[in-house]
Amino acid sequence: MIFVIMRVAPGDVAGLIAIGGSEGEEEVSLAKLEKLREQLGLNQPLHMQFVSWMWDLAHFDLDRSLWTRQPVKELLIRRFPLTLQLSAMALLLSWLIAIPVGILSAVKQDTPLDYIPRFLSIIGLATPNFWLGILMLTYLAAFFGWVPALTYAAPWRSPGENFSQLML
Repeated sequence: MIFVIMRVAPGDVAGLIAIGGSEGEEEVSLAKLEKLREQLGLNQPLHMQFVSWMWDLAHFDLDRSLWTRQPVKELLIRRFPLTLQLSAMALLLSWLIAIPVGILSAVKQDTPLDYIPRFLSIIGLATPNFWLGILMLTYLAAFFGWVPALTYAAPWRSPGENFSQLML
């Protein structure tokens, strides 16, 4: 899917990289653009690009970020602990809410205590996560003056602050 999206998106990756690295120049030379396309393998037939991309992906050779020029593997490894922590917290929180509500709905079947959680869960599934997150941040900032910090507190340094950030 990523391969297809990158190929059907308007523009050219080589052109974006060349313009980003042109340091104020308005035009990028055609020779520089062709050299960059050759380095990225964009001058090969589409099926060869796909095979090469899949081969590199299978061998976890993710090359460099097109924007930061840092190795993608290092970027992923650096962000993995926080991603794992967020995933574990989300899973724990969903279990703590879903299991008791599910038991209550099963025990009180066909009553308002069954219909209300069912309705709220359908609304929750239909609401895009990013939109719900923006609404929650706006609500917390507007009504409680609580604006989340833009820094990260490691769990071993400040467990309380880390927990507070994860709840946001």
